[in-house]
Amino acid sequence: MNKRNRLTTWILVGLVLGVAVGYVANTHIADPKGFADTMSLVTTLFLRLIKMIIAPLVFSTLVVGIAKMGDAAEVGRIGVKALGWFIVASLLSLTLGLILVNLFRPGDAMALAGGLPATGASSGVTASGLTLKDFVTHLVPTSIFEGMAKNEILQIVIFSIFFGTGAAAVGERAAPMIAAIDGAAHVMLKVTGYVMNFAPFAVFAAVADVVATSGVGVLGTYGKFMAEFYLGILLLWAVLITIGVLFVGPRLFKLLGLLREPTILAFTCASSEAAYPKTLEGLERFGVKNRLAAFVLPIGYSFNLDGSMMYCTFAAVFIAQAYGMELPLSTQLTMMLVLMLTSKGMAGVPRASLVVIAATLSQFHIPEAGLLLLLGIDHFLDMGRSATNVIGNGIATAVVAKWEGDLTDPTPAEKDIAAAPLR
Repeated sequence: MNKRNRLTTWILVGLVLGVAVGYVANTHIADPKGFADTMSLVTTLFLRLIKMIIAPLVFSTLVVGIAKMGDAAEVGRIGVKALGWFIVASLLSLTLGLILVNLFRPGDAMALAGGLPATGASSGVTASGLTLKDFVTHLVPTSIFEGMAKNEILQIVIFSIFFGTGAAAVGERAAPMIAAIDGAAHVMLKVTGYVMNFAPFAVFAAVADVVATSGVGVLGTYGKFMAEFYLGILLLWAVLITIGVLFVGPRLFKLLGLLREPTILAFTCASSEAAYPKTLEGLERFGVKNRLAAFVLPIGYSFNLDGSMMYCTFAAVFIAQAYGMELPLSTQLTMMLVLMLTSKGMAGVPRASLVVIAATLSQFHIPEAGLLLLLGIDHFLDMGRSATNVIGNGIATAVVAKWEGDLTDPTPAEKDIAAAPLR
């Protein structure tokens, strides 16, 4: 068993042990909340280690990639193609969520069960959707150091594009600096390998934390809702993979094999950010040139959160159904377009999907207290959303690489990894 498969195995072991230990803590420990708080320290430490890597890794790989392109027109062309794909994928995700929530109507069962939170109850989630003015001003950092300190990926991308384009325009005089930044990128990838060794412990702690706090009963109470949502996730995967195969060909399934580890990591940690370094590595092993992968992938982390998109429409209409509100089709379509805009650039916000939904509910006069129905299971839903975000961005980057002719033949290492059984 190679090192990559060993890590995947230990992550899955951590998941199973986390459920078991969390159940024991919930049923046999006098203070399960205290136990959960202790476990959350481990998860927080791991996610902070990941966030520590993200800013320098995005900056270094993106600057080197753009500098190697050497042509601002090429950067613009690739950016337009990537954004075009992101918009189409987001619309597909939002539409699928809207169709499924109207087909399954999970909120009706919640309404019949009664016990809904009072409409005036506070959800504890700050509704802070972005206006057009907020979004535009949010794009450009007042200081790149501030953007890096806050891990604002979109702001880092904007600065890196300007910096890399300027370095390419300077030419040979900037070559030593680009070589140094390229060296920094390789160092950050090595640091990523060290941090990933802690992933199984973080997975164990994250799951134990949630189960100890809420108990496994929460899964049964919301079982139908969660089953319907995960069916939607699987359908979205099928749609994205089918469209990806149309552009890339059957070889796309090899990419899915290479993205297996970051997808499992995102699922178990409920964080697509945690999978970014491994996703970038998987794309490069698949044959996507570094300069393109380092450019498209970070943009996707702000504009192409397919799993989160589907969840936004699914959850918002679910809450309306639970309170007996029938939303006309025109209102639902308007809501979909609002979500399309308000969600962009929100990836760095904690519990971003809930924040976006909270902002949308208030605009359509749906009780914000309905978010309380989802808070107990949001971690388990976020697992599916995060894994889908990884798959969606991986496929998007591969498709743009194919359009650009920057997808090289698979390497022997890629063939071995893609064919390796999951152990």
